[in-house]
Amino acid sequence: MFSLKRAIAPSALALMMAAGAAVGAPNKVSGPGFDPGCFAPWNDEIGYFQWEKREGPHKIAIVNGFVGNTWRIQMIQTAKAYAAQPDIAAQIEEFKVVSTGTDVAAQLGAIEDFINQGYDAIVTIAVSPEGFDRVIRLADRNDVVLVPFDNVLDTDKVMQVNKDQLEMGRMYGRWLLEQLGDKTEGKILEVRGLPGNSVDRDRNIGFHEVMDASGGNWDIVEVVGNWDDGTAQKVTADAIAVHSQFDGVVVQGGTTGAVRAMLDAGHPMVPLAGEAENGFRKILAEQADNGLKAISIGQSPGMVSVAMKAALAALDGQVMPQLISIPIPATRYDELEAGKNFWPDLTDNFFTVNEFPACGVNITAREIMTNDAENLE
Repeated sequence: MFSLKRAIAPSALALMMAAGAAVGAPNKVSGPGFDPGCFAPWNDEIGYFQWEKREGPHKIAIVNGFVGNTWRIQMIQTAKAYAAQPDIAAQIEEFKVVSTGTDVAAQLGAIEDFINQGYDAIVTIAVSPEGFDRVIRLADRNDVVLVPFDNVLDTDKVMQVNKDQLEMGRMYGRWLLEQLGDKTEGKILEVRGLPGNSVDRDRNIGFHEVMDASGGNWDIVEVVGNWDDGTAQKVTADAIAVHSQFDGVVVQGGTTGAVRAMLDAGHPMVPLAGEAENGFRKILAEQADNGLKAISIGQSPGMVSVAMKAALAALDGQVMPQLISIPIPATRYDELEAGKNFWPDLTDNFFTVNEFPACGVNITAREIMTNDAENLE
C-alpha cells in the first residue's frame, strides 16, 4: 500500500508538519458520494472527504464514553454483532471496544492510544461536542479515519453520522401541540438526557424552538434523566410530587421509567413524546385504550453499525459526505403492532429500531442480545 507519509523522507516530513501540513488527512473532494441511499449527506451544503484506499483487513476500535444506561449497553452489543457478521468480519483484522466514562480527557487519551497502536479507524460517541481538535489532527497525520456518531462534534473536520437531533426535538414539540389542540398554556415536563452532550443540547433547543414559536404560555419544567430508566423514573416521580400535574411530557430517553412513575402516581394520561424503548412501547400498547396518546421516536443504538460501515467505506477509498444523515423513525400509539415495532417477549430495555434497509443493515434481536457489553473485546 502506498502511503504519502511513508514515501517522504523523515526530514521533509518534519518540515511539512512544522509548517502545519495535514499529512495523511483526507482530501476534500466534490460529490456525489458513495452509496447515497445509505450515506445521505445532511444537506446540499455538506462537503465530501476521500481517504487513500488501503488494503484490509483493518483494525477498528469503538471508543465509547458514558456506559451507564441501556442504550449504550445495547450499542456495544450491536457493534459486536455487526463486527461478527461474515461479510464485515472478513474486513476486520482486530476489533476492540472501550468505554471511558464521562471524562473528556480519558476519552481523548483512549483515542490517541488507538491511533498510536496503528488502528485504521476509530468510531466514537463524543463525551463533549468540543475539545477534540488535537486528536483530529493526530488522526489526520496518521491517516486514521475518525467517525463520531450520535453525540457528534461541533466541527466539519471529520466524517460524522447522526440523526437530526434538532428535528427530533421539534418533533416532540409538534406532537405535544397537536395533541393539546386549542390549549395555549400549561405545564410541560421535559426529562432531559446526559448533560454536556450535543444530543441532549440539540433536542432541547429544537423542542423549545417549537414551543416558543407557538405563542403559548408554557411553563416547561426540566429535569435530568440521563437517558436512563431508573433515573428518569425517579426524577419524574419527584417532579410530580412537587408540581402535582403536567399537561404534557417529553422524555429524551428512559421513557419506560418515566411512564411507570406517572402510572405509580396516578397521573392523568396526558400527551407524551418519548424514545423507542421496547418497555415504553409495551406500556403504550397496554395503556392506549386508557387514554395514553404518545409518539415513540427512535434514536437507534444500531446507528453504530452505519458508522462502522461508513468507516470501512472510507478505508476503501470511497467518496464520503462529511456529515451523514440517518432518517428518524417514529411510531404513534395507534400504529403499534406486536412483533413488528415492539416485542412483548423481549426485555423492556431493548431498543426497537435496529434496521437500516437502505444500508443493507438488519441486525436481529437475537444477534444483539447474545453479545455482552464488556470492554476491550
